[in-house]
Amino acid sequence: MNRTLLRGARVITMAPHRPDAEHADILIDGDTIAAVGENLDATGAEVVDIAGRIIMPGLVNAHLHTWQTALRGVGTDWTLADYLGRLHGAVARHYRPEDMRVGTLAGALDQLDRGTTTLGDWCHNTPTPDHTDAALDGLRASGVRGVFLHGTAYSAPDAAHPVDEIDRVTGGPLLTLGMAVRGPQLSTPDTAVADFRAAAERGLVVSLHQSGGAPGPAWAAVRAAGLLGPATDVVHGAGLTEEWLEILVDAGASLTSTPENELGQGHGLPVTGHLLRLGAAPSLGTDTDVVTPADVLSAARIALAHQRGHDHEDHRRATGSFSLTATITAKQALAWATVEGARALGLADRVGRLDAGMQADLIVIDAPGPNPVAAALHATAGDIEAVMIAGHWRKRDHTLLDVDLDAVRDELRESSARLLPHLAG
Repeated sequence: MNRTLLRGARVITMAPHRPDAEHADILIDGDTIAAVGENLDATGAEVVDIAGRIIMPGLVNAHLHTWQTALRGVGTDWTLADYLGRLHGAVARHYRPEDMRVGTLAGALDQLDRGTTTLGDWCHNTPTPDHTDAALDGLRASGVRGVFLHGTAYSAPDAAHPVDEIDRVTGGPLLTLGMAVRGPQLSTPDTAVADFRAAAERGLVVSLHQSGGAPGPAWAAVRAAGLLGPATDVVHGAGLTEEWLEILVDAGASLTSTPENELGQGHGLPVTGHLLRLGAAPSLGTDTDVVTPADVLSAARIALAHQRGHDHEDHRRATGSFSLTATITAKQALAWATVEGARALGLADRVGRLDAGMQADLIVIDAPGPNPVAAALHATAGDIEAVMIAGHWRKRDHTLLDVDLDAVRDELRESSARLLPHLAG
């Protein structure tokens, strides 16, 4: 097994038993972190000097539709109704398998460049097995660690998820599977229960959208069937009552917020504060870069600022003044983009922290400053000097490795040019 010793950096481990940031070495044995500590023995290891940089766990984008990458930015001024009508109602049906492959590949590579090592890829444009296979091919080719959440196009509320497709596809060394179901908001009670049960029987994460309205009767049916638990990931969560949020938190479910998209399109306000009051926290996603940039650190900063703003207003109404202490820390926001994302995707035992026994998924940030946590939270793609997944470098010296980016860009431009004329309106 190859051994690598990363030496000289300030390390943000996100492990609960360690400082917020520390000077430490990281010893990597094959695909696994063997040790984190000062002055580790370098015998038999390649020593990489990373003095002056920050090392932290790779980011986790828990909710992104990479298949839409070729249409990046076309819906910046779209509301949720525009997005559903013009993208899903018009252009989605014109996607070829090749469009799915190159969109997924380009979207995943963009995530790597931005420091995301684990991606929850919510793929809900799979009209044929060829479309599904092409998206999986793109995800595998990128080298990202992925959870492929198999979804379907919007359809009748009583249409069950095609479990034969779930049973047909396979994952890989870096790829696990999950189900992106329409969920209780968009399904009949019987269908929602059947979809949740299918995921539970297969030991898969089940992810679903909930926004823009109050929870319907199918939620109660899923709860009564005992199907809410740690493998449940609710995206957005807007519209859920305090009672339902407490039910989900008590069941161990995760809630993934996509704050920039939620605020801009009309999903509803992020549920960050509600979760914090319940002793929980959100995971983060960026949703669709048709509308918003796919940058999970931006999502963390927006979620943090939005909730701090609410907290200041609450304090002002109660006391006449803004809060004199920060109600949420930058470290918490980083946890939403790492630890909580790993939990939402069922990977908390493998990624999200830098600790012995965890997968060697990490990023190197070249951003000077006296506060490593702030520097990490405020980093941009240009600050991400290196990315490692399972002990292999995917980016070094600010450059993605083992990929012909010019060829990918050419294919993406061709896909975009073919799809754009099909946008309604």
